[in-house]
Amino acid sequence: MSGIRVKTAWFREGEDGHGPKDQATALSVTIWKLADKAVISLSQAEYDIITPQRGFTLLTELIAYMVHLVDRMVHGRIDDEERAELIGALGVKMAEILEDNIHTVVGDHGHPYVEAILNKFNQRWADYAGFDFDPETPNFVVKRYLANCIREVMEARDQSWIADQIIEIEAPAFIAPLKKQVEAFYPRHAA
Repeated sequence: MSGIRVKTAWFREGEDGHGPKDQATALSVTIWKLADKAVISLSQAEYDIITPQRGFTLLTELIAYMVHLVDRMVHGRIDDEERAELIGALGVKMAEILEDNIHTVVGDHGHPYVEAILNKFNQRWADYAGFDFDPETPNFVVKRYLANCIREVMEARDQSWIADQIIEIEAPAFIAPLKKQVEAFYPRHAA
């Protein structure tokens, strides 16, 4: 997966910084690009992502995983209240982006999806919270869990191989861009 551009600086002069909602918006762009690129990569590898429902389910799983990585990456860099605000805003922003894309593709502009997406995010975040891993080097177990979540929505012919693609190619590609952006927005403070 080739690199993507990641916002690491704010260019408006005279501003005292940006709060969690602004940071969440910038992070959401990166997460969306990474998730979209991963789904395109899976499609190019000839995995069957023919239905919009499957594509959006894959996006939801990938996004939930990446938001959880961001949550772990910012832990200890900012206080718990700011972290909760950031992750809450990021989750809502990602759900709104997914909903907008579903409306565009499916055409049912009146149907609300945000609540269902947030419920899925919350379920996955609770699941990922049970794993012990460093977000900058996720272990095989947590990547396998992500792969198994994705495996469940794939056609039978793809289920045998999709886990390898997620564990070895797609999930590792998320780390560097997320780490770069988190480090730029929330640098570690020297003791």
